[in-house]
Order: sequence, then structure tokens, then C-alpha cells
Amino acid sequence: MKRAVDLLLSSIGLVITSPILLLVAAAVRLADRGPALFRQERMGRNLVPFHMLKFRTMVVGAEQHGPGVTARGDARVTPVGRWLRDSKLDELPQLFNVLRGEMSLVGPRPLPVNEVKRFNDLAQRRRLSVKPGLTCLWQVSGRNKISDFKEWVRLDLEYIDNWSIWLDLAILIRTVPAVFRGTGAK
Repeated sequence: MKRAVDLLLSSIGLVITSPILLLVAAAVRLADRGPALFRQERMGRNLVPFHMLKFRTMVVGAEQHGPGVTARGDARVTPVGRWLRDSKLDELPQLFNVLRGEMSLVGPRPLPVNEVKRFNDLAQRRRLSVKPGLTCLWQVSGRNKISDFKEWVRLDLEYIDNWSIWLDLAILIRTVPAVFRGTGAK
């Protein structure tokens, strides 16, 4: 049932947002002539890595010029990229990851492979028992106010332990206002 909902809603989402996807891709390419998409290896369900897609928000070659985590005001973020991050439009290409079955619409956010390799806590590893998601309980529960990774993991485990199609729909519904308010966009 979850996969059927993922296929249906990601297909509809891609059709509805296709004009936006094309405009954003053109804006990213025009901003600094690099590729529109950024691919980063993330850890998926059962420790199977995949390439998560995002619109590129940083200058070409940014990974070679600093840390993987960007702070507000990072000079490597392009002006178009800053707007994409704030609006969360940089995440739209992940609908293709959902369509391909690498991600779900709702689930724990996928982490970079190198971070997962450092996990030594079983609770942190249990996050990998389900497909990663485009949105999650953490994002709609005040992401900007939750800085402790243990709290993030606790919310992910709460989601896993209480999963239902209704919980997924509730999280998807709560995601829309969270994005518009900016509470999930920092």
C-alpha cells in the first residue's frame, strides 16, 4: 500500500511540478553554467546506497572547497541556490528517487554514506530498516528547533514504530504548511 501511494503521489507531483522543474533547472544552469542536478550518495534501506537527487545550490566543485555541511551565509551557495534552499524547491528532484523506489514520500531523511558508517548505536541503525523519505516526522515537528541528533533519531523511531498509511498522510499534509512557513526550510 505504501509503495502504491508513493508511486501515485510522486507521479502526480512530477506532472504538476514539471513546469517548475524545467524553470528551476534552467535558472540553476544559467546562474553558473554547471549541471542543474546534484547527486550525492546517501544510505538507503538495509544499508543499500543510492544517489539522491537535488537541484544544485552551490558553485561547481563546492565539495572540494569546504565541509559537507553548509552554514547560513556560506559563500559557496549561489544566489539562486539560496532561494531554492529557502523555498525547499531544491528537494523536488527527489520525487524521481521516490518513483525509482529508492526513497518513499515519508520516512527518515537519508544521511550521507560516510555519516552512517560512523553509527555505533543500534537505534541509529534501525532508522535504516525502512526506506528514507522526502519528508519525515522530524521535519514537521519543528526541525529548526531540534538540533540534538538523539531527538531526531527518537522521532524517526517513533515514526517507524507507529507507521500507518494515515500517519504518512498526516505527515504529508503537515509538510505543506511547514515548508510555506519556513519551519522546515532552514
